Amino acid sequence: MKNITSAFGFALLLASPWAAAQSQDSPSLYLQAGSGRHGAYTATLGVTLPWNWAHALGSGQLTGAWDLGLGTLSARPEGAQRRSVTALGAGINLRWRPAQGASRWFVEAGTGLVWHNRHYANGDKYFGTRYNFASHLGVGRNFGPQGRHALALRVQHQSNAGLKKPNPGDNFLLLRYAVAF
Repeated sequence: MKNITSAFGFALLLASPWAAAQSQDSPSLYLQAGSGRHGAYTATLGVTLPWNWAHALGSGQLTGAWDLGLGTLSARPEGAQRRSVTALGAGINLRWRPAQGASRWFVEAGTGLVWHNRHYANGDKYFGTRYNFASHLGVGRNFGPQGRHALALRVQHQSNAGLKKPNPGDNFLLLRYAVAF
């Protein structure tokens, strides 16, 4: 946990010179952490890069962003010591805001490709590939001056989409903190 805290502090320090007066959907730096079954946990440091478009959808507004992250997953395979894998991910995130996009509340969904430096295993689950897909649903809120900060609660599923067996999939409950820069 000390390494995660140090990395997060360093990331905030890097982002602070660019953090003045940003909109709610500006590029952001984030720290995401969470847990899954069998004592699994994950932590990711990443960046979001918004697309230059917005689309009216119902009573709200839909926007999109690239999501790039580097992190770790740690789990205890059945009958083995705790083992960590490094995860490098790239994907998309769609965010919908009520009130024609003026609300600080949002819901989001996305998917992406995640590469692990070795095969991930958790409990009796062994992933047949080092390339997996991660899909999420979340709800969150911006806060602070100009809505620069955001907290989101996400549910994420990771699997190889049936490309190779075994494909047990794993689920995580995640908390993401982001700051716009």
